[in-house]
Amino acid sequence: MSASGERHDEVPRMNGGRRRRSGPGLRLQIVLALAGVMLLAYVPLFFAIAQVTRGTSLAYREDAARSLGRAVAAHVAEVRANDPASLDRAIASHVGEGGALAVGVYGPAGEVLARGGADASLLGSPPRPYGESARRVTSPSGRAMDVILPSGSDGAVLVRVRAEDDPARTSQLVRGIALYMTVFAIAILAFAYIALTRTIVRPIEELARAADRVATGGRDLDLPASGAREVADLGASVRAMTARLLKEEQALRNKVDELTTTTKRLGETREQLAGSEHMASVGKLAAGVAHEIGNPIAAIMGMHDLIEDAETTDEIRADFLRRMRKETERIHVVVRDLLEYARPEDGPASIRPARALVSEVVDDALALVRPQRDFKAIETRLEVEPELAVALSPQRLTQVLLNLLLNAGAALGGSAGGAVTVRAKKTGETVRIEVEDDGPGVPRDIAPRIFDPFVTTKDVGAGTGLGLAVCRGIVEGAGGRIFVDLAYDAGARFVVELPSA
Repeated sequence: MSASGERHDEVPRMNGGRRRRSGPGLRLQIVLALAGVMLLAYVPLFFAIAQVTRGTSLAYREDAARSLGRAVAAHVAEVRANDPASLDRAIASHVGEGGALAVGVYGPAGEVLARGGADASLLGSPPRPYGESARRVTSPSGRAMDVILPSGSDGAVLVRVRAEDDPARTSQLVRGIALYMTVFAIAILAFAYIALTRTIVRPIEELARAADRVATGGRDLDLPASGAREVADLGASVRAMTARLLKEEQALRNKVDELTTTTKRLGETREQLAGSEHMASVGKLAAGVAHEIGNPIAAIMGMHDLIEDAETTDEIRADFLRRMRKETERIHVVVRDLLEYARPEDGPASIRPARALVSEVVDDALALVRPQRDFKAIETRLEVEPELAVALSPQRLTQVLLNLLLNAGAALGGSAGGAVTVRAKKTGETVRIEVEDDGPGVPRDIAPRIFDPFVTTKDVGAGTGLGLAVCRGIVEGAGGRIFVDLAYDAGARFVVELPSA
């Protein structure tokens, strides 16, 4: 509440604070509205009353002037009839300050018998036949009244009397009316202000304070007990709205508690799933290792038993020894690929130098694979932009491209008419390398797992399933990514994206 009795509404800020809205309060608006209504009503009324007062005062003045004129005319007519010699003296006694302005006595033919006063020379002959009358005229002294009264049967008396209104008396009367109307208007304004404050403003303020208490955390809404019916209806609506909001708030709190509990449970479940997934990965890796290493070891053990057999010839023993070495080399390849897969590639020390020209590496990789049996009947195509460089060592990039090219050649099976295309271009700060073949492609069910260890589309014993996993480790260690383009349906397309150097 302000010092002037005004209340400034408050609205919440977006950041949780509160700011006051400037503007006149309800009380001041009521006072201004009532004052405006009274001003519109009383000002025209005051001017109307003032005009009526002035007109009434002038009418009273004219009636008084008419009465005075008749009295003077009657006396002069009586003197003329009884004592004609005293006629001039009688006229002189009626003119002057506070009396008539002029008096004239006329004969039967309109001739002037006697006259006197300040306006005597301005008096005209009254119209004949003579009759009693009164008319308004304007004289040098202001508004006047000419009163005509017949004198016997052969003459008339004309008396000019001042009929000008008294400004001092009229102004005093108008000021009195204005004072009365002002006091009455102030009294009505004060009464209306008090009544409206008690019935409207105060209940609304109490309702606003109660709503503010609820908005700041209160749980009860204390409504005003008095006020107009509309204010009471408003309070009931606010109470119902507050109860509904509190109920919804409680329901929301319950939902938040439920979500918090569910989130905790989901976190625990996620940790359990992560542990299970880790164990599954470890189990899968162990199963792959057991499969890739167990078979050669079993073969070596069997051939070792045959070598120890006394009936085995030297030629067969030599053949078994070559086979045992081949299986041992197979185990070595599996172990080496596992080490390559597990080796971290995100440190600067593991990549020296961390820059490779794509065109040179592609040429070197093709030079290595073209003598292979699978590539002798395959056409190789190059679409490589010159001067492309990536942030990866040439050895690592060669290893990635060799894996992809050998996989493409194995997919084509050395069939004549097959083609392998290598593309390389720069897009923004990334170099995109594509190795594409027109073979049977990657099966849809294996594509999401093609980069996992020991996942392969080759026949058993033809591959370890670690080549693409090693490629992914090298590429992702350099900050890039490798994936299968599933939108390409004319064969298989592997895409390598590496940071440009």
